[in-house]
Amino acid sequence: MAQYVAAIDQGTTSTRCMIFDHSGNVVSADQREHEQIFPRAGWVEHDPQEIWRNTREVCAGALAKADLVTDDVIAVGITNQRETAVVWDRTTGEPVYNAIVWQDTRTDKIVDELARQGGGQNRYHATTGLPLATYFSGPKVKWILDNVEGAREKAEAGDLVFGNMDTWVLWNATGGTDGGVHVTDPTNASRTLLMDLDTLTWNEQNAADMGIPMSMLPEIRSSSEVYGHVRARGAFAGLPLAGILGDQQAATFGQACLEVGEAKNTYGTGNFVLLNTGTEKVMSENGLLTTVCYKIGDNETIYALEGSIAVTGSLVQWMRDNLGIISSAPEIEQLADSVDDNGGVYFVPAFSGLFAPYWRSDARGAIVGLTRYVNKGHLAHAVLQATAFQSLEVIEAMNADSGVPLKSLKVDGGMVGNELLMQFQADILGVPVIRPVVAETTALGAAYAAGLAVGFWETEEDIRTNWAQDKQWDPQMDQDERDKQYRRWKKAVTKTFDWVDEETD
Repeated sequence: MAQYVAAIDQGTTSTRCMIFDHSGNVVSADQREHEQIFPRAGWVEHDPQEIWRNTREVCAGALAKADLVTDDVIAVGITNQRETAVVWDRTTGEPVYNAIVWQDTRTDKIVDELARQGGGQNRYHATTGLPLATYFSGPKVKWILDNVEGAREKAEAGDLVFGNMDTWVLWNATGGTDGGVHVTDPTNASRTLLMDLDTLTWNEQNAADMGIPMSMLPEIRSSSEVYGHVRARGAFAGLPLAGILGDQQAATFGQACLEVGEAKNTYGTGNFVLLNTGTEKVMSENGLLTTVCYKIGDNETIYALEGSIAVTGSLVQWMRDNLGIISSAPEIEQLADSVDDNGGVYFVPAFSGLFAPYWRSDARGAIVGLTRYVNKGHLAHAVLQATAFQSLEVIEAMNADSGVPLKSLKVDGGMVGNELLMQFQADILGVPVIRPVVAETTALGAAYAAGLAVGFWETEEDIRTNWAQDKQWDPQMDQDERDKQYRRWKKAVTKTFDWVDEETD
């Protein structure tokens, strides 16, 4: 009898496959990074074919590392970087252009034009729960159709299809040009500016506004059901592909934030705070996104409020790759710990503008408060604190929208091993920060969705039973110091506004 569930985690910087047992423990994992393509300032792309090759390799690698065979696994789930858009030819299987990544800002003029046509930034807010922003998939598809020669004609002829990365992986894994399933789930569909939050169906008017033929759009199915089976070639042949959750919703599910008012913060390339609002769709008045949290089979749709932060872990990568101040990401903690504080320096990493709660695409990064006293340790301190300050801003907005102050914060993702950051996060929030035993909950959430669909786990209560605390950080900073630091941070943020204009574009 199969004892395990596998999850494909297609992330912003890498793709991995993880295999879990019934207790939610990691049995094995394999991971491959893919190239980050920067054709010009503000543009970020991935090669979809490279990602599909890496997906095949990591699935085989995860089996090999645990000395397992396909029959040991009962089902496969998918989780993915959301908003990253791929358009490909349904006949040849070839992408017509690289995947345009969620961080990419090239669609700013498209977004501005849509806003000018009526409704401003809130044009689609009532329908989709989202502001008009470069972040989301719909405008990226429009850009491809407008700028790739012959793409619009082929799309209107029904030859092109679109998907976020979940759909690209699923289509290829189920056969591609030979019967591939063209499906997405509501957590991904709700990140396109094209899906109606109430009906979980595509909004024809929104698609028409962006010149996107309805024939391009994948079928929207629940987050936990059997969509198809893995093609005969390669690892996991014949297994049901049975779960899809966008990465942040997957982490929320994996963290067992299954009740109204439970929240988590994932520390990855960016940071994403999600608050479960249950079956109630809470429309934000404070710059947050209203999104689908998950929909398990025929159960009612569960919604969430989300605060999206563009640059957190990627700022540490920038310190490593662009400046060479550290040679590996974990060194940032040691360097920051070489000094007592930030030396008065604040780093606002608005590399792609500012996401929640500001939604300022005209912002660009700034380091403020520099004096001759400052050294690289202070800068490292400011880099880590930027993640915590940005998270605080989002959680303040969440408290205002929900009317329920956060009592504690569950955390996960690659940065939660950084003790200095976790302690500062607790200090600046003024509430306990709690790390689970399995910190990589994104893949775990996708595994849970797939396992529930095939009966490997019977109910969502099994997920809650599996969750276990690893460590808790309690706040140690007094209120006056917290207020002073936060006031200075907010002042630093204002220095990033209005940078992009016609002269600097």
